[in-house]
Amino acid sequence: MGYKVVVVGATGNVGKEMLNILAEREFPVDKIAALASRKSLGTEVSFGEKTLKTQDLDTFDFTGWDIALFAIGSDATKLYAPKAASQGCVVIDNSSLYRYDPDIPLIVPEVNADDVVRYKNKNIIANPNCSTAQMVVALKPLHDRARIKRVVVSTYQSVSGTGKEAMDELWNQTKGMYVPGQEVAPSVYPKQIAFNVIPHIDVFLDSGDTKEEWKMVVETKKILDPKIKVTATCVRVPVFVGHSESINIEFEDYLDWEEATEILREAPGILVVDKREAGGYITPIECVGEYATYISRIRQDETIENGLNLWCVSDNLRKGAALNAVQIAEVLGQRCLKKG
Repeated sequence: MGYKVVVVGATGNVGKEMLNILAEREFPVDKIAALASRKSLGTEVSFGEKTLKTQDLDTFDFTGWDIALFAIGSDATKLYAPKAASQGCVVIDNSSLYRYDPDIPLIVPEVNADDVVRYKNKNIIANPNCSTAQMVVALKPLHDRARIKRVVVSTYQSVSGTGKEAMDELWNQTKGMYVPGQEVAPSVYPKQIAFNVIPHIDVFLDSGDTKEEWKMVVETKKILDPKIKVTATCVRVPVFVGHSESINIEFEDYLDWEEATEILREAPGILVVDKREAGGYITPIECVGEYATYISRIRQDETIENGLNLWCVSDNLRKGAALNAVQIAEVLGQRCLKKG
C-alpha cells in the first residue's frame, strides 16, 4: 500500500521537478494529483511515463490524501496549506511562509531528519530556502566534528531561483546584446542580468541586509545550531540553473583540510570533486539534474586560528527545492506514516 500524493503548483519549475523526482526515486505512490490555478487548469504535466491533467486547486478536496507537496507562493500557501492540513493531509511547503514558525519543523533530511516527527504540531513541514539547504548539508558533518563558531558565505545564485520569467529575461537579454533592435530592458530584476551580477536578492531590510541574506542566517540557526554566527552576501548571477557558494568556516577546534575532505566524502548527500588542477572542481552547469551537493576547493584559511574555505554547488531546483521536499516525504513515510 502506497501514498496518495498531491503536487500543488505542478506547472511551475519546482512543481514539475517534484513530479520528476517522485517518479525517478520510485516514491511509493498509489494515486497522484497535479494541482494548479484556474488559469492553468487542464495543462498536462508528466509523471514518469504518465501524463496528468492539472486540477483546480481552489476546489480540490484534500480529504483522504496523505501528503501534499506545495510549490506555490506564500500568499496562496497561506490560503490553501491550512485547508489541506485541516483535512488530514500532511503539507510539505516550499514557500517561506512557515519556515520561521517555532511549531513547524524546518527540515533538511541529511541534517535534522529526527525533527520530522514534529509535523504533528500543525500537520505542516517547511522546506528551507534553496541557498540554505545546500549549505547546511555541507556544514553538518564538519560541525559534528569540530563545532562551527562562524560562517561567512557569499552566494552566486542562478535565475531559476526567481522563476521562469527570470530565465526568459536572461535568455532574451543575452540574445538582445547581439541582435540590434531586440534589446530587452530589465523587468524581473532591477538591473540587467545578462553579462552582469546583481548583489540583491529579495527585499532590503533596515539592517542593510536583503531578506535572502537574513533567511540564510535564521534558517541555518534553526536547522543546524542556534549558536552558529552567520553572515551572508547573496548575489544573482547570469546562470540558468545551479547555485554556487563560497563558504568560510571558523571552528572551535582545529580541523585540517585533509580530514575535512575525508569527512565530506563520507557524508550523506555530498560528492567531493576537488583536484588541485585546472578543471578539478564543479561548476553549476555540471550539477544540473543531479541530486548531490558538490564540494570543491577545500583548503585551510590561515588568517584565523581554526578556519576552512570551500566551494559548494547544487541544482537549486532539486536539492534546493524539489528533491529536498521529496526526501522529507520519504523520511515522513518511513518514520511516521509507515505505508509503502
